[in-house]
Amino acid sequence: MINKENILFCIVGLFGGVIIGFMFANSMNQKAMLQAGQANQQMAGLPSGHPNIGDTQGGSIPEVQAAIDTARAEPQNFDAQIKAAEMYYQIQRFDGAVEFLEQARKIKPDDYNTIVNLANAYFDSNKYEEAEKTYQLAIEKKPDDINVRTDLGLTYVFRPNPDYEKAIKEFNGALEKNPNHIQALQNLTVAYTKKGDAANATATLARLKTADAT
Repeated sequence: MINKENILFCIVGLFGGVIIGFMFANSMNQKAMLQAGQANQQMAGLPSGHPNIGDTQGGSIPEVQAAIDTARAEPQNFDAQIKAAEMYYQIQRFDGAVEFLEQARKIKPDDYNTIVNLANAYFDSNKYEEAEKTYQLAIEKKPDDINVRTDLGLTYVFRPNPDYEKAIKEFNGALEKNPNHIQALQNLTVAYTKKGDAANATATLARLKTADAT
């Protein structure tokens, strides 16, 4: 499964005279992508200024280039599209991952993992509106996937014009299924904080501390 790179940031707020700090990571449905073999892990550390992988010549990254070449030569080969997308993800070229995941979805439009992975790639490409639409397609298929619902909520937080009300709705929707879902609680606290709702932020933070202690 392709996953987006964990997004980590720290928000420090003042609630009732107490300074609180916390960090939150993106949902857990995006872990498997960076668990490939050691050779692929090393690709994630390409030096600054390295040429685009699609332009790589001379086999400097032969496994990556071979996967991309195969996918382009066999556009109806679902597995080849997924492999190429994984390779692009390894080097954090999320736009390239989007290209091949879109093609994979054309081949298998109802494949749930492909839909989620495409949404993740849109998210990591900072294309939050496209990610929103694609996460919604996934939720239509599996309404109880709270990790995907949490990621959907994050699209409303990260976009240039945030919609905290929609984010809060999605995080609360995830918490209806699992009241102790750590990522949803963390992100809900952030959404309330950014919205300026100190009372609900404080209450949610208290829930988070309780859930995190279990």
